[in-house]
Amino acid sequence: MPATTTDRPARGRTPAALAWGAAVAHPFLLLTALRTGPYRSTGLRLFLTAVAVGLTLPLARRNPIAALGLLLTGLFTAATTRPDAVLLYLPVLAADAVVGRIAATRPLRILLPAALGALVVQIAAATYTTSGQDVFVSTVVALALALLTAGLLGRSVRDRRSHTAELRAATAAEAVAAERLRIARELHDVVAHSIGVIAIQAGVGRRVIDTQPAEARNALATIETTSRETLAGLRRTLGALRGAAADGRPAPRDPAPGLADLDRLAASTAAAGVRVELRHLGNPDAALPPEVDLAAYRIVQESLTNVVRHAAVPTCRVTVERRTDTLLVEIADEGRAGGAAGAAPGGGYGLVGMRERAALLGGSLTAGPRPGGGFHVSALLPLPAGLPEGTRTP
Repeated sequence: MPATTTDRPARGRTPAALAWGAAVAHPFLLLTALRTGPYRSTGLRLFLTAVAVGLTLPLARRNPIAALGLLLTGLFTAATTRPDAVLLYLPVLAADAVVGRIAATRPLRILLPAALGALVVQIAAATYTTSGQDVFVSTVVALALALLTAGLLGRSVRDRRSHTAELRAATAAEAVAAERLRIARELHDVVAHSIGVIAIQAGVGRRVIDTQPAEARNALATIETTSRETLAGLRRTLGALRGAAADGRPAPRDPAPGLADLDRLAASTAAAGVRVELRHLGNPDAALPPEVDLAAYRIVQESLTNVVRHAAVPTCRVTVERRTDTLLVEIADEGRAGGAAGAAPGGGYGLVGMRERAALLGGSLTAGPRPGGGFHVSALLPLPAGLPEGTRTP
């Protein structure tokens, strides 16, 4: 039978009550330990002293301030019986250890009064167990140094924990920022090409709707097809981010686009008025990792989007060469300089996104005007060694 809500507080109160009961018994047991044994046996008294100190450990974990108070009470009470100084070493060390725990878990406004109170009680206890001014002074110095060491160790533990928490938070923030950049880049790649095609087809349809109804009908069909594909891509991306579709069904697990989809991309670009010449060189059976396949497709997609928007040319050329250890992707047009890069130097994020994709895979991307006119984009993406021969990796 599962535990009820009322049972849980009860189970939590029992260990706390035991810890408090054991710690409260500490001063009495310590005082008894110093008076026990035949002929006041030192070994037996040391053992019982250790047992008495051990009773405060559970409370020291829960409430170190209260544990320190009970330890100091037992220490001073035991010192008034004037025992051998060696019998009080363990209670003093235990009090210093609790001060160290307070330093590691509490702020300075609590640590300083606790440490000062512990030092005062230890010095008062030393007046009963030392004889001679020199011995007393050296004892006080030793007590102060031991307490200072415990406090510094506790503060170093606190600082290290704080630093670790800050590093963990910074790592989490970097991961969030990287994920946001990835999402933004993916949404940009999904939407930018389709919106460019839709805008051009809408303009064509508006101009010819009165004179060429068939051409306007084709433009509208292209707009419909492109819009549906874009919506499907957005649903897939957003559904994967949420983990489920809006209606509660599992998110679709359709494969991400890759080089195998270049023909469809070329067809949609041709519908926007730019004919694409696709060339595949090298080993067509070389398998590609999914991330390389997707990055190559996105680079081609972004370049063709910029050609459609800015180059003002009827054709462009896309070359994909699969080599043994690299994948070369080139997009070239003969239109206005800067056509494949964006509307204006420094404008937009297309070229930046393409470079980021290549850099994340350890590759490189160059883009710039061609000597004879037009624009040229070249991406070189490394391929892992030992890939098996085969078709595109799903």
